[in-house]
Amino acid sequence: MSTIPSAPTAGPADPAGRPVEPPAGITDARLARQIAFLLEIDQLKSVLRQSHLIDLSRRENDAEHSWHLAMLAVVLGEYAAADVDQARVIRMLLIHDLVEVYAGDTFLYDTQAAAGQEQRERAAADRLFPQLPGDQAGELRALWDEFEARRTPEARFARALDRVQPLLLNFYTGGSSWRPHGVTRADVLARREIIEDGSPALWEYVRVMIDEAVRRGYLRA
Repeated sequence: MSTIPSAPTAGPADPAGRPVEPPAGITDARLARQIAFLLEIDQLKSVLRQSHLIDLSRRENDAEHSWHLAMLAVVLGEYAAADVDQARVIRMLLIHDLVEVYAGDTFLYDTQAAAGQEQRERAAADRLFPQLPGDQAGELRALWDEFEARRTPEARFARALDRVQPLLLNFYTGGSSWRPHGVTRADVLARREIIEDGSPALWEYVRVMIDEAVRRGYLRA
């Protein structure tokens, strides 16, 4: 089981393939820097994950994943293990995968690729966030670090949702990314702590779903 992370590298280009320069006459350096960052992270739309859309038409991209997680936070916020600042959770979820613009996506069950994931993603964070003005760079990097460390109730709930969402997509697409990679029930259960810490209620739902996935043949016993 091996997934080689990949990420787009090309910047904005016109129809002839020439680099697109910012419009002439822009004098607000802060705004120009913020716009440049927003254009840079547009590449997240091209980073494909292993999960498929519910209609099985194609694989999900990272931007869609982040949006869906933000909606999970809105709809399922009442199931957090502790009182959380919902807005903070949503902000974490919107930025948590931005580093994959450079680091690519790493499939959760790919142990080979996971070996260097932390180093790749920290190097990507070091490269990406400083493209913003200093105050925003520090703020977003701190949120990203908080998400990774999982030491606050918000981070634990955000991380739980990040694990629940692909499980939902897998179940409701008949194990579309479990089956090709030979993922087993034990593989999924080995990641239970992150979900259970952030939301015991969601873990109970997922546990039932996993057992049903095995019964239906979506997931190897």
